[in-house]
Amino acid sequence: MLTRPAKYLWQHIRYIPLWSALTYSKWRGFDARARSLGNFFGWTMRWIPLARRRFDREILRIYPDMDRVERLKLSRKMGQNMGRTLFEVFHNTEFQKGLERCHISGPGLAILEKARNDGKGAIIVSGHFGQWEAVRAVLKDRGMETGGVYRRQNNRHYQRLWVRGIEQGGKPALTTGPRGTKAMIRHLRAGGFVAILLDEKTVDGEMMPFLGFDALTSLAAARLALKYDVPFIPAFGTRHENSSDIDVEFEEPIEPSDPITMTQSFNDNLSARILEKPDQWYWLLRRWKDMRQ
Repeated sequence: MLTRPAKYLWQHIRYIPLWSALTYSKWRGFDARARSLGNFFGWTMRWIPLARRRFDREILRIYPDMDRVERLKLSRKMGQNMGRTLFEVFHNTEFQKGLERCHISGPGLAILEKARNDGKGAIIVSGHFGQWEAVRAVLKDRGMETGGVYRRQNNRHYQRLWVRGIEQGGKPALTTGPRGTKAMIRHLRAGGFVAILLDEKTVDGEMMPFLGFDALTSLAAARLALKYDVPFIPAFGTRHENSSDIDVEFEEPIEPSDPITMTQSFNDNLSARILEKPDQWYWLLRRWKDMRQ
């Protein structure tokens, strides 16, 4: 086990590539810098064996017949999309200055506006697909600031950037775990909105179908929506091919029933989007790993 000084040193070393990519060409415009980080991530997916093997393991689960050339092309596009998204999250204040590129649609927005006017909270559910932060940016711009739930990062440098970006997108920034759940409940009961990415595995989740294979999935969001009688609304930010324009869609609320049915409805929704645009989803989540074993 590493000593504390060695651990901090290793965190610094691991942060150097990201720091270099984030600070490279700082004099350039926002979009150019975002594309630069996207290209860096695309290069990483193409040339770093560990990343490539991890991607291949997951993509071949869903597309067992995809040949190597297709996988390389898809991994590069995924890396470019995710690198750009991360840059925009880390620089969320700048990202929110370009909301004219967000094309908003869907009946869920009117539901959220009504909830806001009624002083009622809401839960917005999404995944690591496209530019998920565009959802909160659009809501904040319309006077519906939305808190974000995040998983704590082991590297303190990543943690600092991540929390800062989430708070810029909308407060409060709520960590997973008991303390964060208590804070989320207080926020919902006070009429606040919360956005949750439901495609992260969680040790206390249920094994539920996702892209055709069972994956640990949290039921907490659906349980809270039922308990506090707030809308449970899927929303997605899908990038255009040029990576600058984003379609932000607020769907109809998922009908209240029971946590498993509601969460499975979301899983099916996100799965369909991934199958349509697989380069927009972050395939390195190790989504099907069973953390309980």
